[in-house]
Amino acid sequence: MTYDIYGIGNALVDAEYPVDETFLRDRGIAKGHMTLVSEEEIEAIATGLLGRESHRMSGGSAANTVYAVQGFGGRGFYSGRVGNDETGRHFLDDLRAAGIDTGAHRPSGGKSGRCLTLVTADAERSMTTYLGVSASLSPDDVNETALAASRYLYVEGYLASTEPGCAAAVFAREVAESEGVKTSLSLSDPSMVEGFRDALEDMLGNGVTQLFCNEEEALAWTGTDRLDIAATELGDVAPFVNITLGARGSLASSPRGRELTPGRDADAVDTTGAGDIYAGAILYARNAGAGPAEAARFANFAAAHLVSVHGARLPNLPAYAALKKLFTRP
Repeated sequence: MTYDIYGIGNALVDAEYPVDETFLRDRGIAKGHMTLVSEEEIEAIATGLLGRESHRMSGGSAANTVYAVQGFGGRGFYSGRVGNDETGRHFLDDLRAAGIDTGAHRPSGGKSGRCLTLVTADAERSMTTYLGVSASLSPDDVNETALAASRYLYVEGYLASTEPGCAAAVFAREVAESEGVKTSLSLSDPSMVEGFRDALEDMLGNGVTQLFCNEEEALAWTGTDRLDIAATELGDVAPFVNITLGARGSLASSPRGRELTPGRDADAVDTTGAGDIYAGAILYARNAGAGPAEAARFANFAAAHLVSVHGARLPNLPAYAALKKLFTRP
């Protein structure tokens, strides 16, 4: 296989800001969730953030996961859509500098998507996202040749929020299935489960190989308040399911059983991107031959490290390699 992971999702450039609870309340921003906003709304929020310290990097859930796989030593391909503007060029240059293939990608007209991530003192992240031209991501953006040469397809659930994005995800899954490529999907956010369930069901089709979600998403999807029942029902969606539980670790389910893998100690300052690096660590480890529980232990370790620093990614690719070495050190 040429690629360990083929990711498809909303191409966004993230800017992260520290805020207090009042900032969120005054603007009606749902704490801990992702909220889609218009161009006018994100400009208004950005104006309210002027003068605050910020950190910018290329992002989007699937892009972060592909970046993690690349950093851990795998090979990644990413499909998204950006505009022909400084934001879009920054996004593509960032991925290509990391060695991630984006194919013969030509930026389109319109503005690139961006996300303002607002981090409160309890390390919780609340995201306001303007999709820009990424909202028009379509099946035409799927590189069938690269996908057929990949071990895993990874789809972010955020694509459920637009009809073209959903269509692109469905098409990518169908191509992967026809080529014998393993499929994986993340439910991404409770707002996707609550507001776009029908689209997520279309994206899942008759099921995927690997499903990722957090506890809130798992319970909302299955309509229960019991994690064990949710895990059992999600087993009908995918033979391999990973449910993240925050500081408690994660639950890894497979046809051979279910194991709760404990979390690692972390001084959390920012939970942005924790689920993304978790998924990347799982897919990298599974490709490297690890079993579900061992992969989950590595993913817990990676996520705990990420939440102890600011940003949705580690600062550079060597930081991922160093993290992997630290985990495997006797």
